[in-house]
Parts: sequence; structure tokens; C-alpha cells
Amino acid sequence: MTKHDPITGRYIYLTIEDIEYRVYYEEAGQGIPLLVGHTAGSDGRQYRHMLCDAEVTKSFRVIAFDLPYHGKSLPPYGVRWWEQEYNMTKKFMMDFQLELSKALELDRPVYMGSSMGGHLAIDLASNYPDNFRATISVEGALRSAAEYVEVGMAGIRREFDNPNVNRTSIGAAMMLNISPHSPEANVREIQWEYSCGGPGIFAGDLYYYYYDHNVTPEEASRIDTSKCMLYFLTGEYDPNTSPADTKIAADLVKGSKFWTMDKLGHFPVTEDYTEFRKYLLPILEEIEQAARTRKVAWTIRGRGIKTATALTAVSALDICEPRRSLYERTDI
Repeated sequence: MTKHDPITGRYIYLTIEDIEYRVYYEEAGQGIPLLVGHTAGSDGRQYRHMLCDAEVTKSFRVIAFDLPYHGKSLPPYGVRWWEQEYNMTKKFMMDFQLELSKALELDRPVYMGSSMGGHLAIDLASNYPDNFRATISVEGALRSAAEYVEVGMAGIRREFDNPNVNRTSIGAAMMLNISPHSPEANVREIQWEYSCGGPGIFAGDLYYYYYDHNVTPEEASRIDTSKCMLYFLTGEYDPNTSPADTKIAADLVKGSKFWTMDKLGHFPVTEDYTEFRKYLLPILEEIEQAARTRKVAWTIRGRGIKTATALTAVSALDICEPRRSLYERTDI
């Protein structure tokens, strides 16, 4: 019998900063929209296990995209991109999520990203809390570690955008960021993905990761988790963003939640998805419960019930068997 993954792949056209991009994305599941962002220099293949996780996709529409210049999202046609130096910026990263959400007609999606995408989760919660119901920062922090920032873009390009250095060296370099507990097959998959990128793309992504993402303590303390909940997950073996780095951000964002992930490194989604999902599923369950409670509350308010009564009804609904009455959930 032929075996297929329950994943659908498509191309969509997005216009960002007056340039049209042909963007590839894959999706699986139904329910609350969940955008998942890949790490610098890689692509949406990192989420292939999550897209096949029925426990996730039964309640979430998971959408894994390839940023322009990554994976199957080719450089923009009609632009002489080969004459320009590629640098990913904070503005482009945020605009991309907004435009993709708009094009797919998503209702306040959840965003989850890792590494570069983990930094973005913080930026989105800070700058666009009305557009996202929650963001999940995987391996994210206020800013990348100073020891890497101080290298400078010239040093980064000398190492990762050098025609004298074989492209596969980037894949080999990523092995330094992976937990020693990760299954070797998964480690080799990460190495393979990082050996497939276009010239200069990984280095250009690091412009955002090291420099354009820079959240001050004051900005972090202003993030409103009552509008956009912010979750933090960081692997204990991540040499780029340590759990201590992430905890600094979590302590500043009132109401946020943070977990250190045992035996995982910088690429937890791919390193060992079986372990990663142990941390992910409770977060998704909490997001789903919040969405259900909100819908019930609005339904009851729409029928003229006072807020206090509505909240009592919601609590009762969560623990009692559904009944045909004024308080029945209409969203399930």
C-alpha cells in the first residue's frame, strides 16, 4: 500500500516592500492557525515531523513556510538579486508574517519559530500583539550572545559566504550546536538541510539574528501577554542561546512562561521531535483552551449575559457534561 504524509504543499504570491515573491508553504491539520518559522539558512523541512503529528493537527492548522531565498522559495523573478548583498531584516521578517497571514485569511494565528524564528516570536509579540493570539519563542532571547555579535558581518561573511569555503562546511558547523543526546539520523538530516542553501543566505540571515533583532529590557517589559501570550522554550545544550539568556527575557515579560528543554540543543524540532513535543503539546493545549473559553464568553455576552455570569458559565461548561441550554458551547 502506498504511503503518503498528510501534508499539502502550495505556492502563494506575496508582495513585500514592493517586490513580489513566489513563496512555498506546506500545511496539515485544521483548527487554530499555527505558523512555524525555520532557523537561519534552513527551510520549512525542519517541521516535517510536526506536520505529521496527529495530536497537533487535530486542533491546529500547521503552516510551515520557506522564506524567500530559502528551500523552494526562489529569489524574486525580475529582480537582479545576484547584484545585491542579501541581508535579512527585522522589518522584512515581521512584514512577511503579516502578509502571509493576510493572504491565507488567518484569524490571529499562533506563531512559533526557532533560533532566528525564536527571536521573531519576541518581536511579533512586542510589535503586533493584536495580530497574533500567542507566539512561541524556541531558542530565542532579547539579543544574540555578545561573543557572536562582536565578530561583525565582515567576519560572518568571511566564514559563511566565502567562495573558497565549500558550502557543506556550514552543515558541518551546525553539528556544534546540536545536543549530544540527539539521534545521529536526525543530526545528519540537519547537516544535510544546511548544506543545501543558496550562497550567502545563511550569512545574510545572521544580520537579523545577530544585529537587527535587539530587544531592550524596557521594550520587553512592555509586552502585553494579555493580548499576545508569549512562551519560551530553550534547549539545555544550546551554545548560541543558553537557557539563562532566555530566562532574562522571560523574567522581563510579565505573564510569559519559560521551560528549559532537557537533552535538546539549538535545533530541538529536528534534533528529537519526540522529546520536543513533550514541551510543545501542553502549550498548544493551553492555547486551545484559551481560544475555546474566549469563544464561549463572547457567545454568552452576545446573548445579553453580564460578564461575571458569563465567566461562571464558562467555568461550569469546562467541567460539566454539555447540555442543550442557553449556555451550550456553540463553537464545538
